[in-house]
Amino acid sequence: MYFRRPPNGPFLFRILKLMRNFLPEDLTITSWEQIQTYFEDLKQREINSVEDLKKWLQDRSELEAVLEEDMAWRYIKMNIDTTDEELQKSFRFFVEKISPNTAPYDYGFNTKLIESSYLKDLDAEYYFIYLRSVKNAIKLYRKENIPLFTVLANKAQKFGEISARMTVTIDGEEKTLQQASVYLKNTDRAKRKEAFEKINARRTEDKEALDILLDELMDKRQEVAKNADFDNFRDYKFQSMGRFDYTKEDCFKFHESIEKEIVPLIAEIHQERKESLGVETLKPWDMQVDPNGNEPLKPFEGGEDLLDKCIECFDKIRPYYGACLRKMKEMGHLDLVSRKGKAPGGFMYPLYESGVPFIYMNAVGLLRDAVTMVHEGGHAIHSFYTKDLELTSFKSAPSEVAELASMSMELISMEHWDVFFTDKEEWKRARKEQLQGVLATLPWVAMVDEFQHWLYENRSHSHEERHAKWQSISKRYGTGMVDW
Repeated sequence: MYFRRPPNGPFLFRILKLMRNFLPEDLTITSWEQIQTYFEDLKQREINSVEDLKKWLQDRSELEAVLEEDMAWRYIKMNIDTTDEELQKSFRFFVEKISPNTAPYDYGFNTKLIESSYLKDLDAEYYFIYLRSVKNAIKLYRKENIPLFTVLANKAQKFGEISARMTVTIDGEEKTLQQASVYLKNTDRAKRKEAFEKINARRTEDKEALDILLDELMDKRQEVAKNADFDNFRDYKFQSMGRFDYTKEDCFKFHESIEKEIVPLIAEIHQERKESLGVETLKPWDMQVDPNGNEPLKPFEGGEDLLDKCIECFDKIRPYYGACLRKMKEMGHLDLVSRKGKAPGGFMYPLYESGVPFIYMNAVGLLRDAVTMVHEGGHAIHSFYTKDLELTSFKSAPSEVAELASMSMELISMEHWDVFFTDKEEWKRARKEQLQGVLATLPWVAMVDEFQHWLYENRSHSHEERHAKWQSISKRYGTGMVDW
């Protein structure tokens, strides 16, 4: 990585894409046979010294980086336009023709590494985390799970496809649900009610399809767990996600602490909202509007403005951070605005070979979009920092560590949100909304987490039991002040 600060100018740097020493630079993956030879090379290669072992690890790392990035672009493009069947086919090709063939080789490579007589000559501290994950992967590998992973990957994408088709008509215009959600901040209560009911009605249209999809996913996930000798998918997932440092019981304690310590704080906020709005009863469509009757905060106008302001914000935190986003802008590694046919949600996808990650989101002009941008920007900075680590496997952090980078950036950046709000009162209001939002997120996290524990511990449940359980959990972490 090359970087410098010109006199009186912005911090600039140049990313050097990883040089390929094992695979050809012009390789385009269109079939398994094209790349199988490289897997065979690693499988058959003799390792006669610790230097041979390190070279073998580096070549495997290069192969992993190329495949990871190829898969990443297929996934990104498919989410950007779920209506393009060719993009869907491109993603399914990788999931169905490449990934299943690589899995047995990966298991063989892991075994070859652990059984190597030169393993003891590697720096134990330097490779500790990596080798721990390799040993974990060996324990979890089951040949019969390979086709199940293919089915799961395809089915998981169905949620995005179904959601991307959801639109509603408000004020005579067709809008995505993300665009429609802007009306939930409207100061006109009748308009908020209309938007809420239309969004909910549209989601309900696909209720049965989503229930069936979840059934199918859970059945296959449970099958994966059973094959790997686990009682349920939750236990399997804890192991596969590398959760070596905490248990399900720790999660349950977390749930209890949220209920005891955070929910009462949320109740105080809801009471203040109710009094400020002057309503007899809080309704679901009253929860996003400014309680003091102010118009919704408008931190930016369009995706370009959002990005430029975020770059300015990151420049103030540390010039290198702004330079990272500037490089992403230069390379077109962002797709920020909501539109019809685009899958919902947001993510940062690391690109291990090029070294410049991709940010995907569905901005509609709200404060939460600016927060999402700095959140994903935090992930992106983390990705830039890991770019020069020796092995591709070193660059992948567990979700707990990854979210530390992103959610910390939400809070670190707040003192520089004056780039989004020139009016000091709006700036103050935005920070208050963010801090209240952090509190509100905690019960939501506990709700979803407790629900997932229950789903997989009680797989024989019916749709009605599932819905009833969700309502019960919602009451546990709710304040009882919102009339649904």
